[in-house]
Amino acid sequence: MAENTAENHQKSSKITLRPIQLSDIDDFMVWATDDRVSQYCIWDTYTSKDQALDFIKNNAMPHPWFRVICVENRAVGSISVSPNSGNDSCRGELGYVLAYEHWGKGIATKAVKMVVSSIFREWPHLERLEAYVDANNKGSQRVLEKAGFIREAVLRKHRIIKGKSRDMVVFSIISSDQHLDS
Repeated sequence: MAENTAENHQKSSKITLRPIQLSDIDDFMVWATDDRVSQYCIWDTYTSKDQALDFIKNNAMPHPWFRVICVENRAVGSISVSPNSGNDSCRGELGYVLAYEHWGKGIATKAVKMVVSSIFREWPHLERLEAYVDANNKGSQRVLEKAGFIREAVLRKHRIIKGKSRDMVVFSIISSDQHLDS
């Protein structure tokens, strides 16, 4: 019963997105140093605070749309939209990561829905938001499905992650999808 109460509290906790700050470093280290979290990510597990600070200062903070996912204003993960340019400027790529202890609680799904509800207004040129998920990452695929993304295809041997080519599943949502208003 206590577990269920804790889980219900987690679901009712306030989830917000905000720009990352240097003061988030300790929270960032929780997920960035965890092999369970980084196993499906293109980046390697972080091994030092200096390495993480460098990423935050030189990549995350200047990124056009990088936010931390917060529960009660404590960073428990991150989410980003990377814009494409030129002939592909009508689309952007979604990426997200969440600390292991917060998996399975609806936090990532809520964060993705929050991005979808705002990104097409913030970037009016954007018509398509897509996400590429390792074919073995069933949890992340479920997050996108719950957030209203459409599973489009399996791209075989599409991306090298941790030195091995992996099959990726591509999901998308477009600005004209009817369920964006929900």
